[in-house]
Amino acid sequence: MRFQFALLFSLILGVLSRGDLRRSPSRLARVSRQHRQAVRRFVAHQDGLVGDGGQATKPSVNTRDPGGTFRKDVVYKGEDFFSQWKFFSNEDPTHGLVNYQNQGDASSKHLAYVDRGVAVLAVDDTTVLQPGQKRDSVRITSTRTFNGGLFIADFAQMPSGCSLWPAYWSVGPNWPSGGEIDILEGVHNQATNQYTLHTTGGCTASHGSLQITGQPGQTTQCATIGSDNTGCAYHDTDSRSYGSGFNSAGGGVFAHLWDRTGIKAWRFARNDIPQDIQSENPNPAGWGTPVAYWSADTCDMVHFSSHSLVIDTTLCGDWAGATYTSAGCPGTCQQAVADPNNFKNAKWRINYIGVYQST
Repeated sequence: MRFQFALLFSLILGVLSRGDLRRSPSRLARVSRQHRQAVRRFVAHQDGLVGDGGQATKPSVNTRDPGGTFRKDVVYKGEDFFSQWKFFSNEDPTHGLVNYQNQGDASSKHLAYVDRGVAVLAVDDTTVLQPGQKRDSVRITSTRTFNGGLFIADFAQMPSGCSLWPAYWSVGPNWPSGGEIDILEGVHNQATNQYTLHTTGGCTASHGSLQITGQPGQTTQCATIGSDNTGCAYHDTDSRSYGSGFNSAGGGVFAHLWDRTGIKAWRFARNDIPQDIQSENPNPAGWGTPVAYWSADTCDMVHFSSHSLVIDTTLCGDWAGATYTSAGCPGTCQQAVADPNNFKNAKWRINYIGVYQST
């Protein structure tokens, strides 16, 4: 019954979105993102993150003082990388043209493997499809959950190009009660990265007197209110933060600190990675100006709990499908998915993801 309700709710939103898409390009992106976020609760349920009853019982969030030294909690790296993740293999709730693979199939099809110590998540780049058919892809979720910490992700490469919608994010149970933190996300040949929070009521974005390098999004409202799930975003201003610009620079590091004071995010191009990160002794106090900051003064950290990390690549779907033409991509999104040549470089190459806790 829950599946049927979620599916019906999503279809209704899809009809509403298609009606709104005729209005303007700016509305196009907003509506498609709202449609995507409206099914997050269903996504979390399929990933095993939602319980059977009502509101989430929130564990205490990491309340230690920011700064100081950090101890290593867990590092996802090398040959052991995939042993600590679950493979999501249900239908994509965001209506992407993908068949998410279980671990066995992903491995046998060479869509999830380790190459000289680097974990690789790929999209099938050999099968010729008919327009409208789904292409094999991968989505993974960490088996560990977190209530705060310092998260450092080193990507050597990320997927990019027309029809692609990659994301590195985290989510708690009973969406949006447990909150969502989108650290790396975009569609098509998007110029720069977008960082976004999604919560229940009572959370707005502010950075107080702290300087940031990112540009605020269209709203400071982080909460899902009615059918509006836009979230509160910051946009990077550096082309090395996403897609082809990120890959041409040799990738880089995304780091975010979630503690009692709020959530800060940094992004470092390959040649700018601080030495303390490289030596696995991170000290955010010396990293300079963050690209994004959501202060706990206007968004209490109780909005975020028991987060699992997620990495996925979907194709078309509610966001990338709706914005395909306006992004200047050729033909249709379905035609792009049908051609395997479009996915030769549609890979995540993950050097490591490390999680640290304040000592």
